[in-house]
Amino acid sequence: MAARKGRWPGAPGEEGAPAHWTFFRQWLKSPLSIAAISPSSQHLAREMLGELPTGTRRVIELGGGTGVFTAALLDHGIRPRDLLVLELNEDLHQHLAERFADAHVVCGDAKELPDIVARCGFDEGGTVDAVLSGLGLLSMGRETQQSIVEAAFRVLAREGRLIQFTYGPTCPIRTEVLEDLALTARRGSVIWRNMPPATVWVFTRSGSQRIRPTPMRAR
Repeated sequence: MAARKGRWPGAPGEEGAPAHWTFFRQWLKSPLSIAAISPSSQHLAREMLGELPTGTRRVIELGGGTGVFTAALLDHGIRPRDLLVLELNEDLHQHLAERFADAHVVCGDAKELPDIVARCGFDEGGTVDAVLSGLGLLSMGRETQQSIVEAAFRVLAREGRLIQFTYGPTCPIRTEVLEDLALTARRGSVIWRNMPPATVWVFTRSGSQRIRPTPMRAR
């Protein structure tokens, strides 16, 4: 898809400083619920989008933060109506809703993703090709982690993928969760220019496809 650079408000050079300050304030309020002290870099966003399946049309983003990935997805050519951004932090959600008024921006819990998709009518547009996640899965207990990952695959097409980044040296999803949900993990790029350095991981259903996608409503 053709890129449309500079179209979205808040791109680097426009609202960069306010966005970083918004993120930092939320980190100060709740450091355990926000995985990093600063927003993700453009370098990380580029590597995350590089893992999108060929022909990706519809995307869900978990943990929108200040909108680094959101802006990159729209710049990549994803239409606002085909993008759902989920953010649990109320202040960050408000920031995203104002910045990306044409996209589906929802304040909610990733564990409830299938219900959220149905409530906001996002399931009317067809299947979801990819879920991009900036959630701090490594810091979560097994039950919470498994609930979020399973919810993501409930809304993904059969060949869809979960694209997650992590600051840790190992896979962000526990081995037992991968086995229980019949998922395959692939390690992608390490982004040394991010602060802190991050690694991209890609998760797909294995041959057994234990988690079956929730049927989408007809258009």
